[in-house]
Amino acid sequence: MHQDSLFGAAPAAPADIHRLFFALLPDAATRERMAATAARLQQDYRSGGRAIGAHRYHLTLQFLGDAHEFPRDRAQAACAAAATLETPAFALRLDRAGSFRNRSIPWWLGCERMPDGLQQLWQCLGVALAKQGLRAESGSQRVPHVTVVRDAAAPLHPPVAIEAIDWPVSEFVLIHSQLGARNAYTVLGQWPLRG
Repeated sequence: MHQDSLFGAAPAAPADIHRLFFALLPDAATRERMAATAARLQQDYRSGGRAIGAHRYHLTLQFLGDAHEFPRDRAQAACAAAATLETPAFALRLDRAGSFRNRSIPWWLGCERMPDGLQQLWQCLGVALAKQGLRAESGSQRVPHVTVVRDAAAPLHPPVAIEAIDWPVSEFVLIHSQLGARNAYTVLGQWPLRG
């Protein structure tokens, strides 16, 4: 994970895709438990897919789209929106694993029930972005998840119970994902949750 400032990121090759999104990043202990759970799932259910590196684990809150050049104005407006939020910290319990039925068949860790704190953060962030003139592309259906495998041989369906992982959530971040020659995540900003 690279930690560059908003204005200090290196210029990219023209073929790169720049993706902006708000996310939750797990602390080190939570990340280790996620990685161990993902490894057990791959062993028990033979995913046949590509494991995601634990350093890339995140839960997307609001997706702000892709661009061929770094969207500096959009990133600045997103940071301004995030700075207005005053939502409480909360606990997120990951207690099931499943998959989506799309081309890359991603397997994920998620929760049976979305905690109120996560719902509130998602909604407040969406409103704050709209006030800055930004349209999130996350849709209205929330399936909170952390992708742990891509390109699985088959879906993990129906979802299966996992040993619960309790994730204390005390901040959220804005990530610039650069896909191409660099293929890196850069945290552009982080904001604490109150209380």
